[in-house]
Amino acid sequence: MGAYDWVAPAYFGPEAALDFVAFDLETTGLDCRKERIVEIGAVRFDRRGPIGRFSVLIDPGVPMPADASRINGITDEMLKGKPSLDEVLGDFLRFARDAVLVAHNATFDCGFVDAALAERFERSRKRRSEDAAQGSLLDAAAPEGAESGPKATAWTPPFAALPHRIVDTKNYAKEAFPGRWKYALQELARYLGIEAKDAHRAEDDARVCMELFIKCAEKSSGKEVPTYP
Repeated sequence: MGAYDWVAPAYFGPEAALDFVAFDLETTGLDCRKERIVEIGAVRFDRRGPIGRFSVLIDPGVPMPADASRINGITDEMLKGKPSLDEVLGDFLRFARDAVLVAHNATFDCGFVDAALAERFERSRKRRSEDAAQGSLLDAAAPEGAESGPKATAWTPPFAALPHRIVDTKNYAKEAFPGRWKYALQELARYLGIEAKDAHRAEDDARVCMELFIKCAEKSSGKEVPTYP
């Protein structure tokens, strides 16, 4: 029994089958506690094919490290004037609503999203507490019939960590295609004949991840999947 035995039936199921969102992040570094997200790319799909795409560059508020820039090709000039993570994180969550999330090495990508959510959830909790205390003081001092109390304007995360069911295509590929010496996304793409058009950019990596997911689902459901040496 594999951890992802449920995936193929859910993907190839009837009209009521689940939607899936394959996503990828580009970041300033590897540590989700210290580094920042600079790009989110995602593809929402079901068994009939892609439903929608999400792609956005994000101003991290810090210079883009040279090492990270060499890998993903994202520069400070490309990020200048782009929205902050606070401005786009809610949009991504709405895009991924009610879907199964799919990511390659999901601990990394989901770890960054969870860290961002936890930080903003705690920030909003403190703000609500401070607003409530301030509102009580304003209400006590306001004339009868006058409007009082603070008005919240900042976005509040709906949860402190992703509640979604998650498929890690790195682990799923180990179940579907055991014995490979390496399970990096681009290596698996080459092995399965998936074209990588813009490697290490979030939207194309998300699309490759989606196609890898489908190959794994096909193989685990008993279908023949062509492979290459």
